[in-house]
Amino acid sequence: MKAVNIYMEANPNPNSMKFVVNFMLLQDGVSFDYPNAEAAADSPLAQELFKLPNVERVFYMSNFVTVTKSEDVDWIEIQDGIRDVIKPYLEAEKPLILEELDKDPLFDENDSEVVKKIKGILDEYIRPAVEQDGGAIGFSSFEGGVVKVNLQGSCSGCPASAVTLKSGIENLLKRMLPNDVTEVVAEGV
Repeated sequence: MKAVNIYMEANPNPNSMKFVVNFMLLQDGVSFDYPNAEAAADSPLAQELFKLPNVERVFYMSNFVTVTKSEDVDWIEIQDGIRDVIKPYLEAEKPLILEELDKDPLFDENDSEVVKKIKGILDEYIRPAVEQDGGAIGFSSFEGGVVKVNLQGSCSGCPASAVTLKSGIENLLKRMLPNDVTEVVAEGV
């Protein structure tokens, strides 16, 4: 049995909470976002969490699980139940995901030089800050000066995500790649 320590960490989204564990769950840069129980077919842990009342979203990345709850319940009412699902599951060393992870999620040799630079900036400057808040940012596309990203985990539905996107991510990319990037937009927001 693996020794598992879990602590909770709040983030800017009041309906999301990070459950941080004392070891890496996934390789760097890999994340899984389950916006509902139906999407969690490849994750037994997420399936178990969705059986709990008021759990609306489950997200995995590096050394944490972010759970998003419904607005009509306080964390104090459900946090222990969530921890009581995560801890024994991880102690039993069961698989987090039922599929093989074999590709680098960030870089593709077919990317243009500008896309490689954008992904590098997202990875080095943006991703660590977004992860700290229990979320993730993924590159979707770049065309005509517009960078499309997807926000996952606690960033999805967070009131602060629009501000983060425009004043943080967009400003940084425009400053670092002034001749290439004109706008950053989030897909599905």
